[in-house]
Amino acid sequence: MGIFSSQLASVVEWPEYRDDVIFYKWHEAELKKSSRIIIRPGQDAIFMYNGRIEGVFQDEGNFELNSDIIPFLSTLKGFKFGFNSGLRAEVLFVNTKEFTLKWGTKNAINVPYKGLPGGLPIRCFGTCTMKVNDYVALIDQIAGVRDIYRIDELEDRVMSVLDQYVISAIVKEGKDMFNLQAQSPAIASDIRYDLDMEMHKIGMSVTSFVIQNFNYPKEIQDRINDVASAHMVGDINTYQQVHMVDALSNDTNSTAGSTASDMMGMMAGMTMAGQMMNQMNEAMQGQNNKPQTGAKFCPECGNPVQEGQKFCPECGHKLS
Repeated sequence: MGIFSSQLASVVEWPEYRDDVIFYKWHEAELKKSSRIIIRPGQDAIFMYNGRIEGVFQDEGNFELNSDIIPFLSTLKGFKFGFNSGLRAEVLFVNTKEFTLKWGTKNAINVPYKGLPGGLPIRCFGTCTMKVNDYVALIDQIAGVRDIYRIDELEDRVMSVLDQYVISAIVKEGKDMFNLQAQSPAIASDIRYDLDMEMHKIGMSVTSFVIQNFNYPKEIQDRINDVASAHMVGDINTYQQVHMVDALSNDTNSTAGSTASDMMGMMAGMTMAGQMMNQMNEAMQGQNNKPQTGAKFCPECGNPVQEGQKFCPECGHKLS
């Protein structure tokens, strides 16, 4: 009797509680009526007997099995604790908090794109949050054969199915394949829906899904940057000239580069001077084309006279 009694549990608890663990199964010893159970904040205790759920205790605190737990289980599930020596049962402690997972495409995924037979290679990453929402599915699919389940194991499961959901969502929502970040809320919503359906199979629920960034291969990103710069400049010819001057000016280790840079500077100066001359000529031409105001003619001979003259310099006629 002494040997048997040493196998009876006096305290039932999750001894090394960690936030990165989704559940922990206690089955180290047999329960006795005088045992106490400790349920920490953010935990539920699921009592199982012969592999079946007998009751879920959701209140946190330090409870006596005989007075606090057994009446609860007997009333709800008919879990009869008519034992004095001990009862072999299991207690599954479930972490009820939300878990934050970091996800990312391990390799570039090739999204179908017109003109690219192999597709457009894209990488993306972000975060998502999950929580346990179905204890029966969790036990049937995982806890039935596992004593502990960690977040990193859940991440592996998510990553194994994520790529196909990302491709599907981008094809559906990606109106502009080179500006996916602006469309990330709609893409993330589609991914969350598909991933949530998959996680429901193991008793989990996806509460949020966020795409932090999309990455393109360097050569594609360089072209995107060039197009954006050209649009910012507005004039593609001016952009090309500035781009050429920058390229030559950056070659400071080359005499040829320095000379070419000086020549480009002179050409730019000449171009600016020519533009200024054209503007001055246009202004003068416009001034000459303006009608003369105050011009007079001699009523006798028709010769033009200046304003203020009293006699015509041609015929001597008196001007009024």
